[in-house]
Amino acid sequence: MNSEERGTLILGLGNILMGDEGVGVTVAHRLAARPLPEGVSSMDGGTGGFTLLGTLEEAARIILVDAAADDHPVGTVTRLEPRFARDYPPTLTAHDIGVKDLLDIFYMRGGGAVTLYAITIDPHQPLEVGLSPVIEQAANEAVERIVQELAVGVATA
Repeated sequence: MNSEERGTLILGLGNILMGDEGVGVTVAHRLAARPLPEGVSSMDGGTGGFTLLGTLEEAARIILVDAAADDHPVGTVTRLEPRFARDYPPTLTAHDIGVKDLLDIFYMRGGGAVTLYAITIDPHQPLEVGLSPVIEQAANEAVERIVQELAVGVATA
């Protein structure tokens, strides 16, 4: 199967039962509900960790969406191209180590570039289902930025 046949995978990560930490999954669901270009699929990766390796290896292009507990203001949407675990923004979530390790193994096995949309959350938020208003806005921004990136077919900063 060649790269064009494999297509683009948008993979949202997180746990919707932990409030804003589920923003990646929320973005993936919103994108799945929209008309996407041919060859693009959007998937809820939850907190899958290593179980997602095969799914990643089947895609020609990967866009990950995840929450981050970094130094940016809450609600910041940052587009990155992490190459190793050290390039992944810090998080305090249940899947943190799994995703970093997953990316390292993916790259060591010859996986291609991954684009990451990291959305800064407050790691000390109350645990509740649903997004806070500021992360709700950030989710909408991430959806629009990803749709724009897919429309031009090239990486945009």
